[in-house]
Amino acid sequence: MSVWPAWEVREDAGAMAWFNVRLVFSDGARVDALAVVAQGGVCLEDVRATPALSLDDLGVLADWIEEPLFAACGGEPEVAAGEAGPRRARPAWPRGLEGRWLVAQEYRAAQEDGVDPVLAVMCATGHSRRKSLRLISQARDAGFLTPRHARR
Repeated sequence: MSVWPAWEVREDAGAMAWFNVRLVFSDGARVDALAVVAQGGVCLEDVRATPALSLDDLGVLADWIEEPLFAACGGEPEVAAGEAGPRRARPAWPRGLEGRWLVAQEYRAAQEDGVDPVLAVMCATGHSRRKSLRLISQARDAGFLTPRHARR
């Protein structure tokens, strides 16, 4: 993760600082954000992600980048009583046979609901379209999904 200052505004006794944040994941996914650090908290002004973030990922993005942002500006985040520690921005997905079986379950559930099964797998795994298609293919190879239509 990269963090660099964009600008700062001082008003009366307080200050608000804007930071550019870039996250690059091993699967090629990328998130660029403009974050504001003020009054012991982080607010996101702008987020651009490739592929698009799921709602769950977007919901935890501020929590996930909070500590590095405060480290960059020399402050400490305010922790509310009973609040848990930072969460992962991307959900953990099991590898191997269990992961392939779960991909097949997501795929079939989406088909039954009449929604795009590839998009459902993308949202469930947090992976890009290309990686999700690869996981679906592996689930087919493992026998958890029916084979694709035969080419003529």
